Amino acid sequence: MGKRTNTAIWLDKYQRWQVNVQKEGERKSFYSFTPGRKGQREANAKADAWLDYGVNPSGERVSVLYTQFQVEGKEVLSTTEYRHIESIGRVWVIPNIGKKKAVDLCDGDIQKILDKAAAMGRSKKTIQDINGVINRFLKWCRRNQKTTYRPDDVHVPASSRLKGKQVLQPSDLSILFSVDTTVYKGKRIKEEYIHAYRFQVLTGLRPGELRGLRMEDVEENQVFIRRSVNVFYEETKGKNENAIRSFVMSGFARAELAAQLKEYPSESGSIFELPSPTAYRERWQKYCESNGLTITTPYELRHTFVSVAKMLPAGEVKSLVGHSQSMDTFGIYGHALAGEDIETAEKINSLFQRILTPKKAVEK
Repeated sequence: MGKRTNTAIWLDKYQRWQVNVQKEGERKSFYSFTPGRKGQREANAKADAWLDYGVNPSGERVSVLYTQFQVEGKEVLSTTEYRHIESIGRVWVIPNIGKKKAVDLCDGDIQKILDKAAAMGRSKKTIQDINGVINRFLKWCRRNQKTTYRPDDVHVPASSRLKGKQVLQPSDLSILFSVDTTVYKGKRIKEEYIHAYRFQVLTGLRPGELRGLRMEDVEENQVFIRRSVNVFYEETKGKNENAIRSFVMSGFARAELAAQLKEYPSESGSIFELPSPTAYRERWQKYCESNGLTITTPYELRHTFVSVAKMLPAGEVKSLVGHSQSMDTFGIYGHALAGEDIETAEKINSLFQRILTPKKAVEK
């Protein structure tokens, strides 16, 4: 490693900071056009990067590196992840910082992208996704010695807001659990996926997890979420590291699962033989329209479950839906909490019982 013994100085004539360093007989100059001490630190950092890691400030531009980043990712990422990275690169990264050299990037460049997204009305979640992909790209750049830049003072604009989630109301749930028909071509027929809709609401499963649920994943009253099937029919381990989990079914959930297996016996091993994600969404929304329910998406059936279960302690809900409580294995960790799982299932059953039982019946 080299060692810098001097510091950048401000040159009024060129309106820039400049520092000259030498390594193994080779002399280089590094610059920053940012005024103030921040610019001095940037110039020094470029010099240190070259001395310590051989990072050349005359290196590739962001557009070239992002393409390489995508190519590498395509070999190891799922189609969904790859398309997400490609989309953010095409819409946000390349148009805004594609022409810049990676070694010249600073917090201001990244912040401008996030601020622009907020000004265009993008949700807080979308902006967090953009920032996450950019950080993933910069980590790849550092790993490949394209830059040493690491965002230090970048934040999601306070003006951004989380997009509101639509959930089924109690009156909607009453209809869902009492009406199993829909209107097709002007005729009322049996809704083929009624038990899938109900099971999602009762368990909080993501649509992909519901699609990936197999017979071997159910052991007596316990369900093990081992996989998810995405829109490209690829089998994955789920949305995040907490997606793999287990839970004990409530009485309502057990009843819906039993009804599904009785009415639609599995031939392939999958419990719910669902159509494509688009077709499933259309079927669900057709059911809503036919029966006067709030129009929602299949994913919002999961949000409905969380809304019903919000009266439970946060830890119980998180473990049920796979948000932030990690489970090491099904065997050790899952069974260690079997007693608590049963208690949680009973609580969930009670919550749905309050919603689905007519008030007059309760008063009697």
